[in-house]
Amino acid sequence: MSTSGKLTIPDLRAKKATGERLVMVAVGEAMSAAWAERAGVDIIGIGDSLGMTLHGHENTLSITVDQMIDHCRAVRRGAPNTLTIASMPYGSYATQDLAVTNAVRMIKEGGVEAVKMQGGREMFDIIKAIADAGVPVMSHVGLLPHRVHMLGGFKMQGRTAEAALEIISNARAIQEAGAIGVEIEAMPYEVGKAVDDAVDIFTFSIGAGSAGTCQLLNGYDLLGAFDTFKPKFAKRYANMAEVATQAFADFAADVRKGSFPDEEHSYTMAPEEAAKLAQALAGAAEQEDRRA
Repeated sequence: MSTSGKLTIPDLRAKKATGERLVMVAVGEAMSAAWAERAGVDIIGIGDSLGMTLHGHENTLSITVDQMIDHCRAVRRGAPNTLTIASMPYGSYATQDLAVTNAVRMIKEGGVEAVKMQGGREMFDIIKAIADAGVPVMSHVGLLPHRVHMLGGFKMQGRTAEAALEIISNARAIQEAGAIGVEIEAMPYEVGKAVDDAVDIFTFSIGAGSAGTCQLLNGYDLLGAFDTFKPKFAKRYANMAEVATQAFADFAADVRKGSFPDEEHSYTMAPEEAAKLAQALAGAAEQEDRRA
């Protein structure tokens, strides 16, 4: 690990080799990123799931590269001492040239240390092109949110031995293409463990049981801030949506009954200045009456 304590890209493979457990959360703005860094989280992912959690879309497909870069910058400001990995949004890596251009932009403009795309063997040439351009790149097996329509929804993958073998093969192809890591999402533990065993590169999982070097949860899921729906694998460690809703309701009630703002939450003038102001206003009113 670097002398500052911040993980580096070479550290990730070393952690995989030693079996050390790492912690990763996905957030998309400075405040949550700062909380994660203070808490000692090892890695922050800026996932395009923020299209759902922060922008209100029904899936991840609408977010653009420019939007992702803005979110990356915000996270970087909130957590300057934490390793960050940014998702390349849907459509941003459709061709080799486009993928390299956008990956470089996300590193240069977003300030992240690595980028992540989705797909396995069929994306081999694109993963290799990004890696050959000098960009640390990861990819993704199992449930691929960018293929939500092809999959018929956000559904667990690897239910059969045949499907599991295909996932494992894709993970190996990702490694062979030059990726530094692979995300393992929404599959039985047995499949996730087999993926982890099949590759030497860094692995992190979400919804694959305890498989992988690192465990990821969406920060807004674990905070209970995003409550539109709850994936099976998401554990809520707080219920911020309920707390926030109640706080807004309490504020509205206080305003409507006139108990806020009160003296404690209001500014006041020094008595002598208040007296001068009252005298000046009275004089002005008197002059106005005379003119009338």
